[in-house]
Amino acid sequence: MKRGLSAVHLAVLAGGFAFLYVPIALVILYSFNSSRLVTVWGGFSTQWYMSLFANEQLLAAASISLRIALVAAALSTVLGTCAAFALQRFGRFRLRMMFAGSLYAPLVMPEVIIGLALLLLFVGLGIGRGFWTIVIGHTTLGLCFVTVVVRARLVGFDRTLEEAAQDLGASPAQTFRTITLPLIAPAMAAGFLLAFTISLDDFVIASFTSGPGSTTLPMRIYSQMRLGLTPEINAISTLLIGLVGVCLLFATSIIRFRAPSEAQ
Repeated sequence: MKRGLSAVHLAVLAGGFAFLYVPIALVILYSFNSSRLVTVWGGFSTQWYMSLFANEQLLAAASISLRIALVAAALSTVLGTCAAFALQRFGRFRLRMMFAGSLYAPLVMPEVIIGLALLLLFVGLGIGRGFWTIVIGHTTLGLCFVTVVVRARLVGFDRTLEEAAQDLGASPAQTFRTITLPLIAPAMAAGFLLAFTISLDDFVIASFTSGPGSTTLPMRIYSQMRLGLTPEINAISTLLIGLVGVCLLFATSIIRFRAPSEAQ
C-alpha cells in the first residue's frame, strides 16, 4: 500500500514539475534551433543570438525592462520594509485597517483595474507617461509582496536581541543597523527578487502607464507575436531565464552563508 502511494506521489510530483518546467526547457532548446520556424527543429545553431544582438528594438526594450525592474524592486523593498515595520511594530494606530487594506489590495485586485486607475491618476494630474510612471505602477504592485515577506520574518523575530543590544548601550539606529537589519536581510532579498521578477514579467500595468520611448520587453514581444513569432524571442527569453537563475543562486548563497554565522 505504501509503495503504491509512493508511486502515485512520485508521478504527481513528476507531472507537476513537467508542467512547470518543460515549456521553459523547450524555449531554451529552440533558442538554439537553426530553423526560422520556432516549432520545427532544424539543427543546433547560435545564429539567433547573433541576430538578437543586432536587433536594436528588442535590446532597447530589454534594457528598459531591466532598469525599470531594478528601480521598482529597490523602491518596493524600501517601502515594503517600512510598511511591514509599521504594521508589526507600531501597534494599533489610527487608520491601521485602512493602511493595511490599501497595501494588500493589489494582491487580490486585477491588474487591469490597477493599470486603469493609475492611467486616470496620471492623466488627471497631467503627468506624462514614460519610464517613471511605469516604475510607480510596478512599485505599487511590488511593495505589497515585499510587505508580506518581510512582515512574516518580523512575526518570528526575537526582540530580546534588540533589547540586549540597547541594554549594552547601543542607540536605536545602531541596534537596527547591527541586529535587526542583518536578521531580516534574507527576507528583504527575497522580497527584492520577487518584486524584480514581477516587474520584469508585467505586461498589463506597463501597457496602461507606458508612453513614447518606454516600451518594455513584454510589450515588444507581444507586438512582434501579432506579426509572427521569431526565434530571436526564444533567445532573449533564454538570456532572461539565465539572469533570473543567477539571481536566485546568488540569493541562496547569501542565505546559506549567513546561516552558519547566525547559528554561532
